[in-house]
Amino acid sequence: MSLIRINRPEAGIAVLTMNRPERLNALSFDLVDDLHAALDEVGADNAVRVVILTGAGRGFCSGLDLRTIGPSSVSAGLRPPAGGMRSQAHIADLGPHLRRIPQPAIAAINGPAFAGGLALACACDIRIAARSARMCVQFVKVGVGGCDIGISYTLPRLIGGSRAHELILTAREFDAAEAERIGLVARVVDDGQALDAALDTARTLLAYSPFGVTMTKEVMWANLDASSFDNALHLENRTQILAATSGDVLEAAKAFAEKRPPTWGV
Repeated sequence: MSLIRINRPEAGIAVLTMNRPERLNALSFDLVDDLHAALDEVGADNAVRVVILTGAGRGFCSGLDLRTIGPSSVSAGLRPPAGGMRSQAHIADLGPHLRRIPQPAIAAINGPAFAGGLALACACDIRIAARSARMCVQFVKVGVGGCDIGISYTLPRLIGGSRAHELILTAREFDAAEAERIGLVARVVDDGQALDAALDTARTLLAYSPFGVTMTKEVMWANLDASSFDNALHLENRTQILAATSGDVLEAAKAFAEKRPPTWGV
């Protein structure tokens, strides 16, 4: 049985739920395997336009399950350090995998998001947190470096280098209110409402051109690493011309004139 539930509550939306509630959805190797498989499935499904990632029960994801440390499915038969490197890369690739899927990914942080759980949330495009959710970059607390699963890349880009250094080095817990104040989450909602709020945001995205939304995600991530303002503009310009050839711009103008919602192409 998969440790990731895939639900399609309405057309265009897929909800991926990490399903180890008894362990606050901690990352076992089986869960990592299943999350990769689920991202492959929804990423290749052209009917899915927005993906929501959340956790079952009272937690989002409490990080690596230290009780399950050992060889993963991708490193079976390999000796250290090769086996360890392959297992590490497999876990760490969850962040880039969330980035690679064409659909925007929304993290509905319904409870604790620690270590790898926070890293997964940071790799999503939008984050919404329940009021009681607590977060922590706790890697350094368990005897390894504080930078893992892409957190040293994503967190400084979301909240700035100074704040990211402090959170990563001290590994202190912080609450949803602070996460909103520093710009890590877009919204804080009442407990039990994180998924509903994520669904509302997903519906907003569904009202826009599918190609336009996909290109927005792609360009935003690419331009986080743009070497110059000019290079960022060149990518934007090319994308806008590509989008203009889809017919969606003409449809948007026609819909505006006719006072109706646009009918977008796939």
